[in-house]
Amino acid sequence: MDELIEKQQVEYSDSNIITLEGLEHVRRRPGMYIGKLGDGSHADDGIYVLLKEVLDNCIDEFRMGAGKQIDVTVNDKNVEVRDFGRGIPLGKMIEAVSIMNTGGKYDSKAFKKSVGLNGVGTKAVNALSNKFIVQSYREDQTRRAEFAQGKIVDDSGITEDRKSAKGTYVYFEPDDSMFEKYKYNEEFIETMLRNYSYLNTGLTIKFNDKKISSKNGLLDLLNENITSPALYPIIHLKGEDIEIAFTHTDQYGEEYYSFVNGQHTTQGGTHQSAFREAVARTIKEYYNKNMELTDIRNGIVAAVAISVEEPVFESQTKTKLGSRDMAKDGITINKHISDFLKKELDNYLHRNSETSNIMLQKIQDSEKERKAIAGVTKLARERAKKVNLHNKKLRDCRVHYNDSKGNVDDTCIFITEGDSASGSITKSRDVNTQAVFSLRGKPLNSYGLTKKIVYENEEFNLLQAALNIEDGIDGLRYNKVIVATDADVDGMHIRLLLITFFLQFFPDLIKKGHVFILQTPLFRVRNKKETIYCYSEEERLEAIKKLGANPEITRFKGLGEISPDEFKHFIGKDIRLDQVSLKKEDAVSELLSFYMGKNTSERQNFIIDNLVVEEDVE
Repeated sequence: MDELIEKQQVEYSDSNIITLEGLEHVRRRPGMYIGKLGDGSHADDGIYVLLKEVLDNCIDEFRMGAGKQIDVTVNDKNVEVRDFGRGIPLGKMIEAVSIMNTGGKYDSKAFKKSVGLNGVGTKAVNALSNKFIVQSYREDQTRRAEFAQGKIVDDSGITEDRKSAKGTYVYFEPDDSMFEKYKYNEEFIETMLRNYSYLNTGLTIKFNDKKISSKNGLLDLLNENITSPALYPIIHLKGEDIEIAFTHTDQYGEEYYSFVNGQHTTQGGTHQSAFREAVARTIKEYYNKNMELTDIRNGIVAAVAISVEEPVFESQTKTKLGSRDMAKDGITINKHISDFLKKELDNYLHRNSETSNIMLQKIQDSEKERKAIAGVTKLARERAKKVNLHNKKLRDCRVHYNDSKGNVDDTCIFITEGDSASGSITKSRDVNTQAVFSLRGKPLNSYGLTKKIVYENEEFNLLQAALNIEDGIDGLRYNKVIVATDADVDGMHIRLLLITFFLQFFPDLIKKGHVFILQTPLFRVRNKKETIYCYSEEERLEAIKKLGANPEITRFKGLGEISPDEFKHFIGKDIRLDQVSLKKEDAVSELLSFYMGKNTSERQNFIIDNLVVEEDVE
């Protein structure tokens, strides 16, 4: 043993020290630059980050007063983006897209209040693309260059071009050896582009056959995203480097959309925390009443956008603003937002008495409900605290979404039914990032009930405590909340009951894309050489065709039938998840009323009319 240790120590020599040339580091460690890779089935997958990095440069041009239109063309496998800004300086164009720490945004004179300050974005796109083309047009000249995986293939040099409008054209095809079987989802892209338009009034984005623009900024954003009726007209306030819009609804909790320099900070940060604190304090001071800040914020839906010079984000993907930033002239972001609201919001409420009266009534209603359930809330918190360390329902993981480091984006919790299913997942999970919460049976139908039930019902209360969402999703402990139930009638019913619970009391959890349904195979088709797991009847037929005559076919009727050794394949790198999404046009209250309300006969007739009977496979 000593000899082996000594040998290992001796083998660590000069030859082990590696210097990565050019963009090799991006290809070796893509997660450092774009987060996760993925295949395009989720809105935060790497292929959308690649598009965002290119778009950020176009937006920065617009924000500097150069170019009012961006053309975006996306197919299944490739992307084209053309802006009409100033164009990358031709002499340094190659370096600007291929050499790290090279770019114009280090010069604050050329780019003020820019998103992309670290000189990485477009270079990461170049490095992670099988084919990357950049062409710049400026001052009647142009230059075109083509790359493959970050290495230059062709350079036209600077040539004359008197016909093309100035600006920059970028084409890229993500590397399919890294983004396996990827495909762009137009819905995710449109949402991204609409967010850009809300924050840049006057900009037109042509996306394939659609034109996207916004006249009213954050007011349009809230009107497009609110799923419960606003109790009063949206309050929309704009100032230098700051824009705010908010209203109250009858939904529980708080919902925020926050942005810095046009970047959607999905995980919030300094500016969002400052807004939450400042808006509640300003309202409290306006009414001059002894109010709880949580009552003031309950039901609020808000958007806040600020512009700062040289923002500090907590990661390359820029989803959370750091805490060291100044808004301007040495004034902190907290003070900038607080001063703005104290003046503008206070003035607005004084001028709009009807709105202030409705807001007061909403706050008082929240206070009444909170006080009415204060006793049960206290008991429930104590109960949750007691079982927290020895919660048999929760098998926790080591890393959490609200941690400051680690693979926080990979954290998830599986909500399962019964001991057999939770046992299979528990034995096959990754204990670092995957937690399991076991339901005792079918949860309560919470439709139409008040939040009191969250505390009275032990299962709901323990689930709320496990997720750490009692005070909103800022402290959410898992990035993905995965409902893992059997693919039968009872399993579908449990899915509906859980989604109803989240929609009723924690809609922001769904709106921010944290809730998923786990897809598990319906069939196992195998012969002596190969095993294929099939998630649909079509996949089963394809597997039979591939494996030839008389393969062994097993129908999985429940998660508990799948052994832990097999289950690890279904919750590992090949996991299949369906994201639960929520939009304004989904008419949430009507859907919940129909599926979860007391209209039993109407729903029964609907089920009979739409019943599909599947034959069991022998």
